[in-house]
Amino acid sequence: MLNLIRKDILLQKNTLVILLPALLIALLIDRSIIWVGVLFSFAIIMQSFALDEKPSTNLFMNSLPYTRKEIVSSKYIGACVFTFIILLTIVVGNIIIHREITHLDQLLFIAGVIVVFISFAFPFSYLFKSQYLMIACGVLFVLYVVLVNKFILDLNDRLRAGVQTILSFDNSLLYAGGILAAVLLYMFSWMLSIRIYSRKVF
Repeated sequence: MLNLIRKDILLQKNTLVILLPALLIALLIDRSIIWVGVLFSFAIIMQSFALDEKPSTNLFMNSLPYTRKEIVSSKYIGACVFTFIILLTIVVGNIIIHREITHLDQLLFIAGVIVVFISFAFPFSYLFKSQYLMIACGVLFVLYVVLVNKFILDLNDRLRAGVQTILSFDNSLLYAGGILAAVLLYMFSWMLSIRIYSRKVF
């Protein structure tokens, strides 16, 4: 299974070469660390997933000496690896560019959002296709833009305030509970994806 994870990283090498400098540029122009981290993590993880969706790729993968459980598990572990790469880039970039240490709660929040997203996105993509997920995300983005420009003009400010409120909580039990809930959701999603993929016919 380690070879499957290594394969995903190697296939994403060119994408990482483009995305990581773009991430540093985003930090340089002082964009929100949380927004940048979530966006770039989503992009690299779903790009990696989409590369393996072609029927020919699935046939090839299933002809190799790997179980379907290992194929799915490599995607979930790979998502964690890509998230770590993005978070590490943010930490190093912040030190170099702004001479400051990224707060742990910001990194945990980014990781938490990504875990929740993957927990829903992967089973959906295994059941249907990731392109439908991207269409849904596009529709939601259009609706969000319409809401911001026509109905709730201060929606961005409300979202920022909500995130800052969450990050301002100084409660270890709250963070521990959130992390535990995210991990349990991720594990359930992992098992569900294995079940869905094991029943697919290629």
